[in-house]
Amino acid sequence: MPPFLELFDVAFVQRALVAGTLVAVICAVVGTWVVLRGMAFLGEAMAHGMLPGIAVATLVGAPPLLGAAVSAAAMSTGIGMLQRRGRISADTGIGLLFVASLALGVIIVSASRSFATDATAILFGDILATTTGDILTLAVVAIITLVAACLGHRAFVALTFDPRQAQLLGLRPRAAQVLLVALVTVAVVAAYQSVGSLLVVGMLLGPVVAAGQWTGRIPTTAALAAVIGAVSVALGLLISWHTSTAAGATIAFVAICSGAVSTLAHRLFVRPERNS
Repeated sequence: MPPFLELFDVAFVQRALVAGTLVAVICAVVGTWVVLRGMAFLGEAMAHGMLPGIAVATLVGAPPLLGAAVSAAAMSTGIGMLQRRGRISADTGIGLLFVASLALGVIIVSASRSFATDATAILFGDILATTTGDILTLAVVAIITLVAACLGHRAFVALTFDPRQAQLLGLRPRAAQVLLVALVTVAVVAAYQSVGSLLVVGMLLGPVVAAGQWTGRIPTTAALAAVIGAVSVALGLLISWHTSTAAGATIAFVAICSGAVSTLAHRLFVRPERNS
């Protein structure tokens, strides 16, 4: 193996690579629908909304993943209630809960003087600390996500392009929307430990935007986004190793850059051919 790739001989880097690849698969499947449905703000709100639950779980000695799941589920439920019963728009409701959750999380963190290191891991992730148990959890989440996406594919398509037609066809668009929000929640919770709550949206959006430049089919976009996400993880680990930067932040940055690079390449190489 070339010297600059020797990091992948290290056990904890190998675990980080496997975990990151699983995160890439989860985020690619869910992120495809996030982009199609224009739900990026929801994904970001979910990522920030986990902070109170993670903070409380860490302070009481409970698993942070459990706290993240509870907090994200509460956020999802709150958004659904505001949309159904309130007189405010979806964006307004998400924004209110987003700011409230973030503020509550900061209050909880600031109340503990010994929380600085844990807060950094929550916000920016610690993929190099991935354990075998974390990998198994991500593998289960990836399987559940793939199965749910396959079973709900038809309903998701109808919901995205013609909700009224979905209702007429008996595809239950409201249930499809609930399932889609649940998938976003699961993806965000599963990915936060790798890239952190502040950076998880980069993994949800960047590879999908990159893949969307080359294909218009939903399954192909998701598959290509998973490959791009996995490459972003490997490249991010490589860069962070040799430049001594934060691994999670570097991976998220590479994932976002993949979208910009793909867009530029498409404009340079594909559009000129079409114009000619």
